[in-house]
Amino acid sequence: MRACVNGRTAVGYPLISMKQDVQLYDTLERRVKPIRPLDGKTVRFYCCGPTVYGPAHIGNFRTFVSQDILRRVLELGGQPTRHVRNITDVDDKTIRQSQAEGRTLKEFTDAWLELFRRDCGELNLLPPHIEPSAVEHIPGQVDLIQKLMDRKHAYRADDGSVYFSIDSFPEYGRLSRVKERELSTNKPAAAGQAIQADEYERESLADFALWKARKAEDGPNFWRSPWSEGRPGWHLECSCMSMRYLGESFDLHGGGVDLIFPHHENEIAQSEAATGKPFASHWFHTTHLLVEGRKMSKSEGNLFTLEELKAKGFSAMEVRYVLLAGKYSQPLNFTIDSLSAARQALQKIARSADALAGASGCAEPAYDEVARDAQSLPVANPFNPAWEALRDDLNTSEALGQTFLALKETDSAIREGRLAKTQASEAWLGLQRVLHALGLVLPKESEITAPPEIRELAAKRWEAKKNKDWKAADTYRDQLASAGWVMQDGKDSYKLAPDRKNP
Repeated sequence: MRACVNGRTAVGYPLISMKQDVQLYDTLERRVKPIRPLDGKTVRFYCCGPTVYGPAHIGNFRTFVSQDILRRVLELGGQPTRHVRNITDVDDKTIRQSQAEGRTLKEFTDAWLELFRRDCGELNLLPPHIEPSAVEHIPGQVDLIQKLMDRKHAYRADDGSVYFSIDSFPEYGRLSRVKERELSTNKPAAAGQAIQADEYERESLADFALWKARKAEDGPNFWRSPWSEGRPGWHLECSCMSMRYLGESFDLHGGGVDLIFPHHENEIAQSEAATGKPFASHWFHTTHLLVEGRKMSKSEGNLFTLEELKAKGFSAMEVRYVLLAGKYSQPLNFTIDSLSAARQALQKIARSADALAGASGCAEPAYDEVARDAQSLPVANPFNPAWEALRDDLNTSEALGQTFLALKETDSAIREGRLAKTQASEAWLGLQRVLHALGLVLPKESEITAPPEIRELAAKRWEAKKNKDWKAADTYRDQLASAGWVMQDGKDSYKLAPDRKNP
């Protein structure tokens, strides 16, 4: 097979270098709007990464998968990106847990970071262009605190800790509408009080720690500053590293909805108070995950990790499929049954994709080849509705639905001999664009297993054949063929295989 990508598409269309706008809901403005780079060239976006004190769970990975799809859709649409995702390797949890285990902070966090990166690789997440750690950027965080002190947005407490004064920033709360929520619910505010914890109650409206003075329980985990020995507060690191690598104003900031308040609210306040400039132009948040209809938590026993799901017999790609099957902005109910359904869905796509590859004579192209060549596809491409669904606020559920409709169309055209080779090549590239955008790696033919109903039909046909009931055997064979399967009979047994001619 040929790749069908060599500077021109398989059907001979010249390449068109044009960027396709991606529409995305902006949490700050409460509307869907296009993502357009401030510099007119590269979309610079920052995503809050993991706190490496334990294995990341599937709720974390739902957010990371959504961010990965956003980057892929931008790049496959011709838009260069600069993706920064941080590593939180110093905070209350990492210090507390490393101390409890008698390990240095670096030894402890490095081990969990290695596992996180391995999970990301198995889930086919594109590595960020830059992956900075909080510990490596403590000097920059000290400089940022000093700037806030100089501008009267921060103050030193008696113990040497430094706090941001939210009263000094009148626009505090515009992302989360926290002030409006407190007024409407009559919950007592804590304005003017100071909270040192890295994470605190959602409805607490309080000055937050920029620098936390050293305590005995911190052990050797402290750094020097003009105010005291200690360490930065959790919120500060993201402001420091995002502005360090993307500039004081950049295009997009992402994370889970649980980070809107207080984390992202505090990022905006400290960043804009320090620079006097707008921080992020676009805010992208992924909604929470339910597991078997319940909120995910340790107490519920449903805080699944990738390793645990693999131990149950499921692949990382099946997990990814479930995580992207629902639109990022809507709650997703993750179930074990949905993983089994994902397996069948991936195998069904793989069977149809194999048939389309055979009809086109094309091999699977690499990501950068699709990014280069797919822009020249005509609007009439059968997989274009799926691509448009992704460009329209990352509607992954609609994209999957449109993909299956297009595959049904191409399957029929192949069976009936209506799909010319040039049309098949177009459709093949259109399918590859969608699959690469979703980050789905299809199972190989040897990995495809027949669903239970197909295995049952095959068993009935084999039994009918042994009983020399040729009419029944032919009926079951025809039913298998119409479902896209063939039985390969041996002397004492049989094998089931996808029918490339009849997907």
